[in-house]
Order: sequence, then C-alpha cells, then structure tokens
Amino acid sequence: MTILVTGGAGYIGSHAVRQLRNRGENVVIVDNLFRGHKESIPAGVDFYEIDLIEQAKLEEVIRKHEVKAVIHFAALAYVGESVGAPYWYYTNNTVGTLSLLKAMDACSLKQIVFSSTCATYGEPDDLPIVETTHQEPINPYGWSKLFVERFLLDKLGADSEFSFTALRYFNVAGCSLSGEIGEDHQPETHLIPLVLQTAMGQRECIKVFGTDYPTPDGTCIRDYVHVEDLCRAHLLALDTMQPGQGRFYNLGIGKGYSVKEVIDSARRVTGKEIPVVNDVRRAGDPPALYCNADKIKNELGWVPEIRELDDIISSAWKWFQANPNGYAG
Repeated sequence: MTILVTGGAGYIGSHAVRQLRNRGENVVIVDNLFRGHKESIPAGVDFYEIDLIEQAKLEEVIRKHEVKAVIHFAALAYVGESVGAPYWYYTNNTVGTLSLLKAMDACSLKQIVFSSTCATYGEPDDLPIVETTHQEPINPYGWSKLFVERFLLDKLGADSEFSFTALRYFNVAGCSLSGEIGEDHQPETHLIPLVLQTAMGQRECIKVFGTDYPTPDGTCIRDYVHVEDLCRAHLLALDTMQPGQGRFYNLGIGKGYSVKEVIDSARRVTGKEIPVVNDVRRAGDPPALYCNADKIKNELGWVPEIRELDDIISSAWKWFQANPNGYAG
C-alpha cells in the first residue's frame, strides 16, 4: 500500500516514515521544507516539495503514486508564535488541511490519520484529560486544529465512505532509538532540546517561563510521549480504519512532569550542571496538561513502551551528542 505522508521531512513525520518503511510500505512524502529537513528523508523515498495549498499538485502526486491513505503531519506548531501570527496559523493548518482534503476528494481517496493536539483542550478544569473533555483552546494553534477536527466530522457526515482518526498529541519528545534521526527545529522552542543545548554549552542558560503557576513547584506540567511510541499509534490507526468511521484519541503516557522535573532529569542524564533563569509566563501556556490514554489502549492496544522521563531524555541526548548542529552537520 502506498501512503502519502505530509510533513514527512519534519521531526515526527520523519520518524513515522522510518516505521512505515521498516514494515514494507511504499511511502511518498510531501513537505514544503519550511521547517523540515531534506537530510532526514531516506534514500529511495519519493519526495515532493509542495505546499498544502497547492491542491492541483497534491492531486497529481496522489494519482501518480496511486495513494491509498494519508498520514497528515504538516503544520505550524508553535503555541507562542501562533498568538502573534494567527492568520499564518489558520492559513497553514486549517486552510492547508482543507486543500489536502479537497485533493483527496478529487482522487477518491478516503482515509486520513490527522495530527491534532492537546492544545484543543485549552485549560481544562479536570485532569487527567479524556477525549470527552470540553475543548476550548486558548491560542490560535489550538483553534486551527480544532476547526479541522470539526470539519472532519462534517465531512464524515456527508460521505459514508470517508474515514479519519484524529490523534491529539501531548508533548512529543525524544529521538530515534537507533540515533539515525532526531529533533532539529529552527528556531528551537521545545523544552527538552533547549535544556540539552544548554547542557552542551550552546546556550548560556535555560529560561523557565513562569514559576507561579498553580502546580506543586510553580512551573508548567506536561505529558511527554516518546516520538517512536507516538508514531506506532499512527500505524495502528491506519491499520484499523473502517469506512464511515471517525475516531479521536489522546496520545500521552498519562503522567505529567513539571519544567523543573525535566531540567532535573536532564541533569541526571547528562551529568551536566544546567543554569536556569526564571522569566515571566509565556502567552498561551496552560498550567497543566496530561491525559488519560485508556481509550486508544482499549480500542487499538496502544501502550507507550518508553514511559520514564530519563529514558526519553536519554534518547534525545544521544542524538544531540552525535549531531550538535542538528542536520546541518
């Protein structure tokens, strides 16, 4: 079966491409390389540098390769950035996805696994978060994804042969266990890479944005799921989709770690003293987000294999030590 992977040169997409290839699937990648890395694409994989709003070009790729399903990773995904650039986020994440779905329609392509986000939940009253928790985002990034979720349901109501699975990611972290590929964002905003870059001396300190949140140590709490585990969930979703079916699942380990706990874990893993500077809160950051992932466990049998924070950070540390400048060498 040929699978189209949008954003396949990005952090999560590149890991999913490896897993698909390892089990013998044909993979086609579409990525505009705005934040993806061509160096992460395996040899022999068909790649097209296309933006999602280029519907005609998407149709051409789908028809040429006789694509049977789509795993849709391509998106802008920086919460803080979205607050200052809402038009950009809605255009890329919402309008871009609608363009992809229109291209799929034109080619009678009916299956999609969609990368959604825990940011659709906003600031929930109750934790852990379940799939039926009220969704009210507090930033444009979350809204840009929630609008797509709503459209997928409407699309399903209009087309009984269509099927989708929307996976609501919590904080994706870690790197390939083989050390082959990793996490390289420009600019880097993710906590674990920033902490590890500080450990390597590439940054003077790690800034902690907010120490007065209503959490045990005053810093934000997040649920960190290893990228390899997350990608396995996409393959399980792909394997179990049925016509006329729409599904939503949380993807996390079901436990939250604070910013301070992440820094302490990195100190243990690296053996380095990591300087910290406390700063003011960042716009759009909820105090705590962690999930209950029992639904995907019970329905698809997905269970994260890498659950300990030290192990997640160790996989990232291996990549950063071998690739101190990321894909730039």
